[in-house]
Amino acid sequence: MDAQARVASFVDEHDLDAPAAYRLLDTVSELGEVAKEVCTSTEYGDDPSAVDVSADELGDALFALLALCNVLGVDAEAALEASLAKYEERLVASGRAGSAE
Repeated sequence: MDAQARVASFVDEHDLDAPAAYRLLDTVSELGEVAKEVCTSTEYGDDPSAVDVSADELGDALFALLALCNVLGVDAEAALEASLAKYEERLVASGRAGSAE
């Protein structure tokens, strides 16, 4: 079973269904916790090489994002593949992965 299906099963098994808006807020909140770890571990940017983020916080963010994908009916693996293809095309066309917008 892939990660997205495991999250869906867990949410269903534990009656943790939530609307998309709440899933988005949870995702942003979890990413905020990741950002807090980055800020504190780097002394708020004074030592960027000291970034330290726990796997636990990244796992929470990933869970929240996959739960959001589930409620929106988005296949996370397909979305990732599409993003990778987009970045590859940009690299070939411009030498940069970013959209430069």
